[in-house]
Amino acid sequence: MKHSRGRVLDITSLADLDRRLDHGARSLAGWRVVGLDLTARGPQLLERSLAQSLFLGCEFADGDDDAVRRAGGIVLHEIPGIPVDPYRASLYAPRDLYDAARYEDTLDARAYAWSRRTRTPDDTLAMALHDHHVDAALTEWVDGRRIVGVMGGHALERGSATYADAARLGHALGDHLTVATGGGPGAMEAANLGAFVPDLDSALSVVARVPSFRPDIGAWARTAFEVVDATRDGRESLGIPTWHYGHEPPNPFATAIAKFFRNAPREAVLLEVCNAGIVFLPGAGGTVQEVFQDACENYYADVSSVAPMVLVGRRYWTEELPVWPLLRTLADGRAMEPHVHLVDTVQEAVEVVTGTLSPPGDGRPRGG
Repeated sequence: MKHSRGRVLDITSLADLDRRLDHGARSLAGWRVVGLDLTARGPQLLERSLAQSLFLGCEFADGDDDAVRRAGGIVLHEIPGIPVDPYRASLYAPRDLYDAARYEDTLDARAYAWSRRTRTPDDTLAMALHDHHVDAALTEWVDGRRIVGVMGGHALERGSATYADAARLGHALGDHLTVATGGGPGAMEAANLGAFVPDLDSALSVVARVPSFRPDIGAWARTAFEVVDATRDGRESLGIPTWHYGHEPPNPFATAIAKFFRNAPREAVLLEVCNAGIVFLPGAGGTVQEVFQDACENYYADVSSVAPMVLVGRRYWTEELPVWPLLRTLADGRAMEPHVHLVDTVQEAVEVVTGTLSPPGDGRPRGG
């Protein structure tokens, strides 16, 4: 990714905190202490250097939080009345978002409903803090991985030939790379499904019983979890959805989910993490936006950080949505020119992406 951060030590249990303090830590620089009851720990903390330490959603004895601030620590208290943890230290797992029997009662649905209401200053702060910490967790998760993006429309239905093609694309790419998508339904779900399961034909048969997330997200998600629960040794993949499009639920096949409230940073980070390139399946407005946002990254990049762009569907991208002529003209004479491809089949897309891979360990960040 373009941005980098120093290593942060997350402390999320009193046992871990006590162990580190008992082992003689004299400075808490770089520590991020999250959600702990510190009412009995004030004296131990204040006898150490607290510069560059961070206390998120912690409870202090009277006056100790001010003392920590005076000692150079940053204290941000719990924000009441919000459904998400703004200080979470890890990405979501599918069951974190689908944590109730009825979809309407899940964290995913409650967070979307909350995000749509008239916002108070505390709500806005909570969203910004949440997205910042999800971004930090994502930075840690992608470190050292070779990631290929699969972008495409959310309306693609299970049981269709094009859904199966997208799943086969994810499956084949997952043999070589970590697959990342926008984390939603349709082509995104298909690619995450394909990347995850070892037995693709069986999984496609199960999910086809509920072709779409409309009108019943709960039924759509339950068939997905049937596959997830029956799968052993499923491969990791990444989903990066957003509550901005909260009517499009996150798919349960991405094993790690970075869900954001703000769509603009989410779109940017989704493209940035794909250091092994992006395959674009047919889609509409959102996919077209992603094509040209990625093209802008590559247009200004030097040759060492250009990643391949592969558009699948010659007729679609030249006639139905004639993106290809403009993209090809944009690439003319730039470092990106040999890295922009138009193919007809997902197998060709796989061959293009895997044929451009640098040796293991030579994953380069995107530039721009």
